[in-house]
Amino acid sequence: MSDETVLLSPASSPATGRDAGGRRQVWRSRRYRWDLRLSPYAFVAPFFLFFTAFGLFPLLYTGWAALHQVELTDPGAMTWVGLRNFTRLWDDAFFWNALRNTVTIGLLSTVPQLLIALCLAHLLNYRLRGSAFFRVAVLTPYATSVAAATLVFVLLFGRDYGMVNWALSTVGFGPVDWQNGTLASQVAVSTIVVWRWTGYNALIYLAAMQAVPGDLYESAALDGASRWQQFRHVTVPALRPTIFFTCVVSTIGATQLFGEPLLFNGGSGATGGSDHQFQTLGLYLYEQGWVNLHLGRASAIAWAMFLMLLLVAGAVRLVRGGPR
Repeated sequence: MSDETVLLSPASSPATGRDAGGRRQVWRSRRYRWDLRLSPYAFVAPFFLFFTAFGLFPLLYTGWAALHQVELTDPGAMTWVGLRNFTRLWDDAFFWNALRNTVTIGLLSTVPQLLIALCLAHLLNYRLRGSAFFRVAVLTPYATSVAAATLVFVLLFGRDYGMVNWALSTVGFGPVDWQNGTLASQVAVSTIVVWRWTGYNALIYLAAMQAVPGDLYESAALDGASRWQQFRHVTVPALRPTIFFTCVVSTIGATQLFGEPLLFNGGSGATGGSDHQFQTLGLYLYEQGWVNLHLGRASAIAWAMFLMLLLVAGAVRLVRGGPR
C-alpha cells in the first residue's frame, strides 16, 4: 500500500459525518421545540403541586369529613351522617354567637382600618421629606408577630394597671374591664387588628394613588379644586376597584380571625372570654376540632365560613355591577 493511499472508515466517511450532523441538528431542533412547549408548565408545576397538597386536598377532605361523624382521636373511623353537621349549626347558639362576634369585630376593625389607611396613603402620596422612612414605618406593625403585638395590647388594656385605663382616668372615666366586657373586649381585639393591618392597606392605596394620572389633578387644580376636593372627586373614584379589593380581603381576614382573640383571652383557651363574648368563628372552629375533638363539626364550620365568603364576594360583585 502506497503512502498516498488513505483508508476511510465508515464512521469517518463524509456521508456518514453529514448524516450524524443532520441527526444532531434534528435532535436540537426537536429539543428546542419541547423546551418551548414544556418549560412554562415545568416552571408553574411547583405551585400546583403545593396548592394540591396544602390547598385543594384539605378543602376536599374537610368537605368529605363534614358529611361524617368523625373524631380527631380516630380520623379513620367515619360514620356517614349527611348534612346533620350543618343542620346542627342552625340550632347551635354558640355558632350564632361566634358569627355575631365575628361580624361585630369585623366591622369595628375593617371600617376604621380602611379609613385610616386611605388618609395615610393620601398624606404619603405627597412629596414629604423622609417619605421612604414613613412608608417603612407604617408597614412595621404588619411585620410584627401577632403573638408579640397581642401580648403588648393585653398589657395596655389591663383593668388595673393598663395604660388605656390610666389615660381614661385622666379625663374622668372609670376603669373598663376590657377582657370581660362584651363590647369592651370586642373593641380591644379590633384595636389590635387595626394596628397591625392599617399600614399594609395604606401601602396598597398608595400604590394605586401613584397610578392615577397627574393630569387629572392638574385639571382639577386649574378648575379651583382644593386638595380635599381633589381627594374626594379624583382620588377616591380612581381607587374604587382597589377599595373593593381591600374590603373583600379585610372581610376574609376578619372571618378567619384567630390569633388575636385566642391570645387576648390569656390562658382560658379558645372560649373567647368567660362568656364567649369575643369568640370568633375561627376560635369556635378550633374549639370544636382541637379541644372537643369533633373533626366533623369543625369541618362543617369551616365550610360554612367558606360559603359565607362566597356570598360576600357575590354581593361585592353585584355592588360593582358585574365583572370589570
